[in-house]
Amino acid sequence: MSICRKPYPSDVSAEEWSLVAPYLLLQREDAGQREHDLREVFNGLRYIVKTGAPWQWMPNDLPPWAAVYRQTQRRLAAGCFEALVDDLRAVPRLAAGRTAEPTAAIIDSRTLRSTPESGERAGYDGGKRKKGSKIHMAVYTLGHLLALSVTPASAEDRGEVEQLARTVQAVTNDTVELAWVDQGYTGERAAKAAAKHGIALEVVKLPEAKRGFVLLPRRRVVERSFAWATRFRRLVKDYERYAETLAGLHVVAFACLMMKQAVTIGTSS
Repeated sequence: MSICRKPYPSDVSAEEWSLVAPYLLLQREDAGQREHDLREVFNGLRYIVKTGAPWQWMPNDLPPWAAVYRQTQRRLAAGCFEALVDDLRAVPRLAAGRTAEPTAAIIDSRTLRSTPESGERAGYDGGKRKKGSKIHMAVYTLGHLLALSVTPASAEDRGEVEQLARTVQAVTNDTVELAWVDQGYTGERAAKAAAKHGIALEVVKLPEAKRGFVLLPRRRVVERSFAWATRFRRLVKDYERYAETLAGLHVVAFACLMMKQAVTIGTSS
């Protein structure tokens, strides 16, 4: 760390930094454009995602918000955090005695309320009675991210199945054979979209005599993943001007979660 300051709870640990640093090196250490310490820039990004603060409210003892924002956008565009998530996926799976790549996934969506920043691209979700954006996500059975897309909240869940299935197979080398979904994905359209990429959809239905809260098998995994995302206050609502930024910050959040788990596994083994 290039400066001395009081650490923030969101700061990256030394063990986590050793994992993420190689994925952030878009320039050489001695590049003239590198004005700010790379670790401090990443700490600034984590501060924003974890606390939910506006970019302009970056603390003075972190790099300027504009520098952190610009470098974040470059790394999101370059797919740096997606690459980190893809590589870390094998760590908890191998530690649990499983194969490196999953054979099953769980797909679901979550609607985030819009804000003035995101209002222009917001839609209305009649089922949730919310105006905002919809996060479509595929996770594997341990709950970590495989694929993600962002649409207006008015978009149908079935319409995103093909894109999610295509991405899932691309990042796992076509190992996924089955995906569990809820009743919002019922129908031939969704089944054909998934089957086009070699994935069979299995709808997890509610019990006919439902009374109160019911914990559905498999579906609880993706619901827990959405709950993990809400621990990052920037992801509680749609605060972003661009859908690509909202999707990218979700990937950053899951990368942080997976780094922490990988460090825990490494120190306990």
